[in-house]
Amino acid sequence: MAGLFVVPLALISTAVACTFEESSLNLTGIVCRMTKPAALVLNQQTAQVIQAAFRHATYPDISGEKSMTFLGKVAYGLTNIQINDLSIENSEVDFKEDDAIDIAIQNVTASFKGTLSYGYSGAWFVKLTHSIDFEIESSLDLQINAKLTCAKGRVAADTSDCYLTFYKLTLHLQGDKQPGWLKQLFTDFISFTLKLVLKGQVCKEINSLAQLLADFIQDRAANFLQDGAIGVDISLASFPVIKANYMESHHKGLLLYKNYSVVFNDSMFAPSLLSESKMLYFWFSDQVLNSLAMAAFLDERLVLTITGEELREMFEMEDTEAHQGIVQEIFQGTSYNDSLAKVWSLTPPQITLQPEGTIVKSSVAVELSIFSQGAEPTGVLYFEKEVTVTIQSAYVEKKLVLHLADSVIEPKVFKCALERAGDDRSLRHFLQKIISVAGIPEVISRIEPALTSLMNSKGLNLFEIKNPEIITKEVSKLTATSMYRALQASCCKCGVS
Repeated sequence: MAGLFVVPLALISTAVACTFEESSLNLTGIVCRMTKPAALVLNQQTAQVIQAAFRHATYPDISGEKSMTFLGKVAYGLTNIQINDLSIENSEVDFKEDDAIDIAIQNVTASFKGTLSYGYSGAWFVKLTHSIDFEIESSLDLQINAKLTCAKGRVAADTSDCYLTFYKLTLHLQGDKQPGWLKQLFTDFISFTLKLVLKGQVCKEINSLAQLLADFIQDRAANFLQDGAIGVDISLASFPVIKANYMESHHKGLLLYKNYSVVFNDSMFAPSLLSESKMLYFWFSDQVLNSLAMAAFLDERLVLTITGEELREMFEMEDTEAHQGIVQEIFQGTSYNDSLAKVWSLTPPQITLQPEGTIVKSSVAVELSIFSQGAEPTGVLYFEKEVTVTIQSAYVEKKLVLHLADSVIEPKVFKCALERAGDDRSLRHFLQKIISVAGIPEVISRIEPALTSLMNSKGLNLFEIKNPEIITKEVSKLTATSMYRALQASCCKCGVS
């Protein structure tokens, strides 16, 4: 039903409304897979969504006319119809392969209240009009075959294949529970009309709610992958798949940043990369991650400044005589608070996901400046390094945790404005050690809370993600070493009011 499958309605489509070029089938950058266990968890919330559909539905007035022997024409009208009570006994969900999501809502008991007005003209032209309160008790099953369609590259939910099967529809007038001539007169020809109205309005509300939630989740997903001018195109890249045990949707994942465009090669995605044992998987190609890294570089976000206490901690990690001598040469007797280190990326980082961790490679520049009172900052050191780091990631207690597993630093450029008594080898060795032992961990420690804050600003902390795991797999050794990533997470409990 609508809210039952908020995620798949937002991410999956099986319709003919969208067409895809042959070349676009290889442009999959992001894949979402929801498995049967996740559907069963979401199904626990079905009752709340059904209640919302009944409650939010607008029930129109019902009017009609019937010719009765001896009574002439009898006109009636049911007005102010409102739901009074609702209970649901059970709900079940199943995947119909290559077709739809079957949702069966069993034993829905609903009570409606309103006003019944009726009047008739007798053979002697006597006209009477009456109004009495009524209550309708109903018991029904609700069957929804949720078709997932595509419109303008986005998912459009279609729950028009919706059936209400009534087991009971009883009309009570003014609280009288016993049959009477008036009740028998109206029940038969009102009940049929009422059934049609209930089916039309409830199914219409379910369809509207499904599309509303689909649009909301798609907008939310796009917003989650956007920050400032950087975004990702999450429109469908190909027709999704519904299997007996999972649903899978394929998205372009192309970079949206100013006028820059990134052309993906063959995505190399294969269904066997993701299993069916977990609840939810997100697969990102290396190309998506690298395009985001490129955008961050072009947007001048890969710049870091280190001052004061942080510099002191880095440069005083050892307390040897030789070490102290180099530090004094660098800072020339000035306070750490009068110094500034600037670190920035010279090239867009290259990201590869391997079983041992996320490998990030980039050319990095470091400049250390000293501030003298009343004078312009003086650059005392400038050097460039080719840095390759392997980072192991985890998501614990709603925080991103990054662990440095390995690092390789290759010198490229070195400039020193210091007048030194010794050669530069000792200074270079000292700086190399500072970078590997303190510099890289400091950068990672800055990235950790920044990314956590970014994810929280998108609402990730509102979800209960249990036992997340990053899974990578080497696809083919005949091509470049492309790696794949799937984030497995349990679904949060979502309620609709």
